[in-house]
Amino acid sequence: MAKVRTRFAPSPTGRMHVGNLRTALYAYLIAKHAGGDFMLRIEDTDQEREVEGAVDIIYRTLAKTGLIHDEGPDKDGGVGPYVQSERQAQGIYLEYAKKLIEKGEAYYCFCDEERLAGLVTEFEGKTISRYDKHCLHLSKEEIEANLAAGKPYVIRQNNPTEGTTTFCDELYGDITVQNEELDDMILIKSDGFPTYNFANVVDDHLMNITHVVRGNEYLSSSPKYNRLYEAFGWEIPTYIHCPLITDESHKKLSKRSGHSSFEDLLDQGFLTEAIINFVALLGWCPEDNQEIFSLEELVKVFDYRNMSKSPAVLDMTKLRWMNSEYIKAMDPDAFYEMALPYIKEVITKDMDFRKIASMIQSRIEVFTDIRDQIDFFEAVPDYDIEMYTHKKMKTNRENSLTLLQEVLPILENATAFDNDSLFATLQAFAGEHEYKTGFVMWPLRTAVSGKQATPGGATELMSVLGKDETIARIKAAIEKLQSI
Repeated sequence: MAKVRTRFAPSPTGRMHVGNLRTALYAYLIAKHAGGDFMLRIEDTDQEREVEGAVDIIYRTLAKTGLIHDEGPDKDGGVGPYVQSERQAQGIYLEYAKKLIEKGEAYYCFCDEERLAGLVTEFEGKTISRYDKHCLHLSKEEIEANLAAGKPYVIRQNNPTEGTTTFCDELYGDITVQNEELDDMILIKSDGFPTYNFANVVDDHLMNITHVVRGNEYLSSSPKYNRLYEAFGWEIPTYIHCPLITDESHKKLSKRSGHSSFEDLLDQGFLTEAIINFVALLGWCPEDNQEIFSLEELVKVFDYRNMSKSPAVLDMTKLRWMNSEYIKAMDPDAFYEMALPYIKEVITKDMDFRKIASMIQSRIEVFTDIRDQIDFFEAVPDYDIEMYTHKKMKTNRENSLTLLQEVLPILENATAFDNDSLFATLQAFAGEHEYKTGFVMWPLRTAVSGKQATPGGATELMSVLGKDETIARIKAAIEKLQSI
């Protein structure tokens, strides 16, 4: 049995779409699960769409996600070059197109744009352009004369007009089309570059690819791929077409959604490991319904036969939940290093950032949540004094004012201002006055934070703020309550 070889063949057109990342992930998992090779090939034949720096994004993304390729432009495995423009420069595609011409499976087409425009017709409300095989019937002498004169040409696939072609996909099964529906697609464009479809087939064969993973938008083109393999007499690889990825409105995931690329998600505070875990489940389900996987665990259990044909929804609520699970499980030091830039965006004062990080680690879903969790450390936001009213704690504006006035001198005289000492002091105060602990802590937390929800309790916040800032905030709260 041949060694499993898969490839990720992106076009360098910008940020890596979540769908492309999933293709790379599934190709990697299929190869590694079977002990095979995962290859990177850069498909840059559409030069007009190429974006500067996009190749670097591809390398950076694969390295960051751990999808390390065994072969590629930077790792020669003996079947290179691994960049299609370099292969085109070597004449590989033209060589194979001419082999098809010799077999009668392809032909030169010299038709100009004006003639091709005349072949466009309307059918059931759609614009259809179907080539009429006009140049297939040119004589050898006419072809040679046109080539000698330097007349622009393309090379077209010569598809049959009768019978059927059957294509087999691992998920979708056999798909049969009438050959009369197959257009004579262009193999070599007038600029000498191959079309995406033709270059794919030639490269996959020459690079010994056994399993091809791609989006199901290519299903309709697949019978043409089979025609090419059969025309060359080559073995057809195993095809796995992944389901469509949609947004929460069940529309195709687009750049306008704001989270369509790997980089978008990183910018929004998601962890790489959580993204990979989540993307793995966009169209695949393990047999035991486990949801949290490391990349190594995915390699062990991934079976493409458990993939779904139904569209996969990029559910941001679930991704946020999954990311929070990864954050909670992080080593505290690693979390602190990642959280620190976000903390410093908000807090300019000298505070114990490590303590703040420990307070928020279990409370955020994404790193960008940090800003709203800690903004009060810099300054108390304007707040409604109704926040002092809490039925469960039995607090209201009046008794909160009294409480703060009673506690203020105790805090002013406190010699230790760490969390444990503050809690012990306030608990003793509550006992002396027969107050419940919550009755004391709620007004204090409101006074020092101006928020109903905080990442820590009153004494934790006070210990971070420090004595001077805490006293100043409580005095300001007393004034605020007295002014009503």
